[in-house]
Amino acid sequence: MAAMGSVLCFYRGHRERTAALAWSPDSTRLASGSWDRTIHIWHARTGKVIHSLDQSHRVMDLAWSHDGRYLACGCHDATAHIWEAASGSKQTTYSGHSSFVLAVAWSPDSRYVASGSWDRTVQIWEAATGKLVGIYHGHAEKVTSVSWSPDGRYVASGSEDMLVQIWDAFTRKPLALLRGHNAQVNVVAWSPRGTQLASASHDKSVRIWSASGQPLATYHGHAWSVNALAWSPDGRYLASGSDDMTVRIWDLSTQQAIYTYLGHTGGLTNFVESVAWSPDGSCIASGSDDGQVQVWSAG
Repeated sequence: MAAMGSVLCFYRGHRERTAALAWSPDSTRLASGSWDRTIHIWHARTGKVIHSLDQSHRVMDLAWSHDGRYLACGCHDATAHIWEAASGSKQTTYSGHSSFVLAVAWSPDSRYVASGSWDRTVQIWEAATGKLVGIYHGHAEKVTSVSWSPDGRYVASGSEDMLVQIWDAFTRKPLALLRGHNAQVNVVAWSPRGTQLASASHDKSVRIWSASGQPLATYHGHAWSVNALAWSPDGRYLASGSDDMTVRIWDLSTQQAIYTYLGHTGGLTNFVESVAWSPDGSCIASGSDDGQVQVWSAG
């Protein structure tokens, strides 16, 4: 096994910020979405492009369905789209938002998508048809991130209003209001077993919460805004990507950073915008403002 941080693949196919990364469930393919208005699906170990999907506007977020068949993307033109991963064909367009779609997340059964927007709402819709199921209006500012719990019952959302909220996925009833960050919340992510929730913010911190919203830990170490989070498949570790051009690996048992990846530090504006941990646990992908994606060993 390669040592942690050993670079396995560089991908330089994007011309602008790599805003989002998503692994296929079998860990063989990686999807990257960029402000250059493209989504690339590529072989994770070789960097060979399998499909290049053109969008009319910036890609803000990506999520791979749990059954491995589809990709959801949120775009700068207030739309979200479903692509068939195998063929690279567009299946569904959702146009319910009135402003940029900043975040997308699949339900565990791959039937529904939750999308968060600059319009301050999270909307849940059928992936196959684009039919609206419901709207959550709990946030006072733009919704920057959404994450669906592994059991399918809850959605967590983060916002510019500095709050993380946990709510019932289908009644839209708010269940917990998580206060602690003192700047915009950039990302929320449920742990693989759904027992914990992680959030990260412009305030440079990463916070860990119980599933009921109780604060468990706060991690400090990044020098600038923390933009991305990814759990290891076993839930023992958490990766965080930052504007300080690093990715840190945190050990949940010791609450300490055990590794700092410096592969993006060679430029002036290589802010780490996206991080994804492969489902087989072997490697981590990180994307930066310069359009590059790096795949490296998780040890």
